[in-house]
Amino acid sequence: MPRSVNSVAAKTRRKKIIKAAKGYFGRRKNVHTIAKNAVEKGMQYAYRDRKNKKRTFRRLWIQRINAGARLNGMSYSQFMSKIHEKEINLNRKVLADLAMNHPDTFKGIVEKLR
Repeated sequence: MPRSVNSVAAKTRRKKIIKAAKGYFGRRKNVHTIAKNAVEKGMQYAYRDRKNKKRTFRRLWIQRINAGARLNGMSYSQFMSKIHEKEINLNRKVLADLAMNHPDTFKGIVEKLR
């Protein structure tokens, strides 16, 4: 009996890897074994950096809130402490946006905290 090889599935699997490696440099884009390693590593970086992105944005928001608070004579820690005390439910993302794009509104919040 002849040997049965499922070449259709194998080719589909290889095509999927090569498609994912589109835009890579050198043999990483068209040699399956090298492309597979590059794609797997790329997926690891993507997973890791989806987590890091959240950290980075939080740091940016804190810097912006700090800058806005200091312009109004208050430190970041004092500002956040009073925000929690007065139970003003605005997250850092919104506060950072206010500090950067609507300084008058942010100043109003600071005045309310005093």
